[in-house]
Amino acid sequence: MAQGLRPEQLARYQRHLTLPEIGTAGQEKLLQARVLLVGAGGLGCPLAQYLAAAGVGTLGLVDFDVVDASNLQRQVLYGTADVGRPKVEVASERIRAMNPDVEVVPHALHLTSENALEVMKGYDVVVDGTDNFPTRYLTNDACVLLGLPNVHGSIFRFDGQATVFDASRGPCYRCLYPEPPPPGLVPSCAEGGVLGVLPGIIAMIQATETVKLVTGIGDSLVGRLLQYSALDMSFTEFRLRKDPECPVCGERPTLTELIDYDQFCAPRPGEEEAPVREVAPREVAERAGRGRDWLLLDVREPHEIEIAVLEGSVRIPLGQLEARIAELSDWKERPVVVHCKVGGRSAKACRTLSELGFRDVVSMAGGIDRWAEDVDPSLPRY
Repeated sequence: MAQGLRPEQLARYQRHLTLPEIGTAGQEKLLQARVLLVGAGGLGCPLAQYLAAAGVGTLGLVDFDVVDASNLQRQVLYGTADVGRPKVEVASERIRAMNPDVEVVPHALHLTSENALEVMKGYDVVVDGTDNFPTRYLTNDACVLLGLPNVHGSIFRFDGQATVFDASRGPCYRCLYPEPPPPGLVPSCAEGGVLGVLPGIIAMIQATETVKLVTGIGDSLVGRLLQYSALDMSFTEFRLRKDPECPVCGERPTLTELIDYDQFCAPRPGEEEAPVREVAPREVAERAGRGRDWLLLDVREPHEIEIAVLEGSVRIPLGQLEARIAELSDWKERPVVVHCKVGGRSAKACRTLSELGFRDVVSMAGGIDRWAEDVDPSLPRY
């Protein structure tokens, strides 16, 4: 009998054991490994499934969110009955049922500069499945400070990318992206959308890299960024270099402790965008009920309007607003209420209209999504 593996483990992992690159020694490394998944969403779900199936002995799960119906299109650990339940709770149940060899450590919390080092300490590999820049930078910097490899993946619409950041052997995330983009420049998946199967493809690359790191086989993606386009079904590889001026992993690092990343990702003093006035959907509905002398402007894309629309709205996508501004010339001196899906694009539209001389523009807080929640529950949400 192979040393260290029980008979039921020999049966479960036999396809690994017959690979000379892995064998018994590699499988034992997997069973002893401690891997932390940051995010239990689109990337985290398939990551958890395949790493558990591979026999990673300890899987930590970091997520503070609950399952939402909109998650079910791509977050494959969850089902309809799980809506409203904490993600780490559901994910832990599923993983334990898949493989009793795996110890699941749930971290039902929001990763912050105060707890990140404590949460990550003791793991061998961190896998980044986050969907926001503050947590992405926080994960990177904590990994550099702790000397941990960071298996990175990100997705948007039809595109994804994956790499391994390991400051001991190559660049970190900040070497590639020294600073986050300005707030609002990059739409969230909620606004931009994401192909449901895309996270599975990127997550499988991350899972493969994690197994390779643990077992010590193959050439990792350290120093290489793999970009994937689902529409073209194409992969493109880019070489990455370590930045000697990187503030966290460079030759003279200036960032030696974690910082407040929400503040870090906010505009710098003097760069703040002009504030935008907001109005609640309930108030917009009340105005409509009383009759109105104001314009409801919808700046979403045509494919979104096919899903749900507010009656009486004028529809001009944000990207066409300036080119079609003449269509709104009668409203320069009259009230205009702008809405999108959740509020980001409508705020931009309000700033554009104000710069073009419109006197009275407000953004509908929470967009059509909050309208469906607060005013008309029968309206489809997406």
